Amino acid sequence: MASRSADSRNGNGTPPIDAVSLAIIEQLQQDGRRPYAAIGKAVGLSEAAVRQRVQKLQDQGVMQIVAVTDPLTVGFRRQAMVGITVEGDLDPVADALATMNEVDYVVMTAGSFDLMVEVVCEDDNHLLELINKRIRALPGVRATESFVYLKLKKQTYQWGTR
Repeated sequence: MASRSADSRNGNGTPPIDAVSLAIIEQLQQDGRRPYAAIGKAVGLSEAAVRQRVQKLQDQGVMQIVAVTDPLTVGFRRQAMVGITVEGDLDPVADALATMNEVDYVVMTAGSFDLMVEVVCEDDNHLLELINKRIRALPGVRATESFVYLKLKKQTYQWGTR
């Protein structure tokens, strides 16, 4: 079971998540294919109750259950983090970036960059086209800086619900 309530963590205006839902999330982070009956046994609920809670967490956008791959093994040989400096409102630029298939992560930041985006591309030419022709062409984009990934040492989503 989770050791602390989500009430202290919902400063973003979302409804609090109770300890049982947090425990369900932790179970699924360990194994996204774990049967609902096994999760129910671990958290003290029926299989049907777990199924309902999981569906509610997905509907609320609290979590997704997906297959995470190593991009290299599925044909994407170039990943990069791109720092972006924006003039004016960040939202339109962030929204436009979020629609690009190559972009899998968009975050507004405080610091040297206004936005950080992670991109997954087929090769260097694809990355160049994305940055030069599409990202830099967005209204409001003032500058970009690319951080090309040379080797992926760790990628995990099992941090629990601390």
